[in-house]
Amino acid sequence: MWSLGNKVETYAVIDAEITVATMGDAIEAVKEMAGEGEKGYICFVNAHVSVMTRQDECLRNAINGASFAFPDGMPVYWAGRYLWGKRVEKISGPDFMRHMFDDAEGRKLRHYFYGGKPSVVNQLILRLKRAFPGCQIVGAESPPFRPLSEEEQQQAVGRMLEAQAQLVWVGLGAPKQELWMQRNYSLLNSATLLGVGAAFDFHAGTIVRAPPYMRKLGMEWLHRLLQEPGRLWKRYLLTNSLFLLYTAVDCVKQAVFKKNR
Repeated sequence: MWSLGNKVETYAVIDAEITVATMGDAIEAVKEMAGEGEKGYICFVNAHVSVMTRQDECLRNAINGASFAFPDGMPVYWAGRYLWGKRVEKISGPDFMRHMFDDAEGRKLRHYFYGGKPSVVNQLILRLKRAFPGCQIVGAESPPFRPLSEEEQQQAVGRMLEAQAQLVWVGLGAPKQELWMQRNYSLLNSATLLGVGAAFDFHAGTIVRAPPYMRKLGMEWLHRLLQEPGRLWKRYLLTNSLFLLYTAVDCVKQAVFKKNR
């Protein structure tokens, strides 16, 4: 399958099947996928999303039905690198977006943005055009923060088709964006969808991202928590605890299985 080979190698993190790849592998594979008109969707799985795959069957099916599910977040990367011994790199949604626009071929693909507040999307596009002159941004929209009617869904897809989008960046947040991509990717002909979460805010400058040293240490969640403690404290406390618990249990099960073979 594209640059990653005919059979995509994966490893399990809780109930999510994560793609083994480097950032270079990922960029080349998605460029080929979009350039050849191979429809599909890409997920970026962090600790929070991997925990939800054990609790939400619909999300689990969406993640495991993706063309690629890249390791977004150090815990998911660490699991692949140190528990499974895989040649893998951390590939977060915001980093992937920056690398795609950094790439001379990538920025010339036809880009469409779906999600986020109107002010965020407008600022995102303005900053991308300034940083990457000549990038091809063919459309953007901010859907309302409520369930869309079937007619509204069809109209949004129709606008993406009319724009002949090749890469549709989806910033609806998890699990909404993964479920939206799974539902709509087959309708979008030759477009590749990418669920990148908070990447819109980071690249628009409306949320300050953690400094590189915190990201390398796996502490980006703490930076986000300090920015929005009222909204995020319960999520991170529960998510981080469950990630450690589920991973430990899975490791014990794997060790017992190998011993009894």
